[in-house]
Amino acid sequence: MISREQWRKFIDHPVVEWGLFVVGVLLLLVSPLVGAIPGPGGIIVAGVGLALILKTSTWARRHYVKFKRWQPKAGRWTDWALRRPSAKRRAAMLKADDEQVPETDGIVKKAEINTHLTDRLGR
Repeated sequence: MISREQWRKFIDHPVVEWGLFVVGVLLLLVSPLVGAIPGPGGIIVAGVGLALILKTSTWARRHYVKFKRWQPKAGRWTDWALRRPSAKRRAAMLKADDEQVPETDGIVKKAEINTHLTDRLGR
């Protein structure tokens, strides 16, 4: 049986990384064709392709982060759809912050909430 360490070592091999990247690109290219078939197949194929590309490409990750900063709401949805651990961490932090929201005379100012969350998330 393969241990986690052996699996990570295998996945981190440059040939395997490039192979996964190529498979991800191919899946993204095929997704419109699969999307023509009735059912949600195209979305699933595109999601798997995007996940493989994000896993193996630093360039793609950099652009994904820029996209998330530009469209934070869409970024949360994509994180959720890709089952990213960072999405779970952020959701837990935001839930904890909801309990500790700064208040001023019973009125919570939107700017204060944004500042508080920005400080908490380190952005």
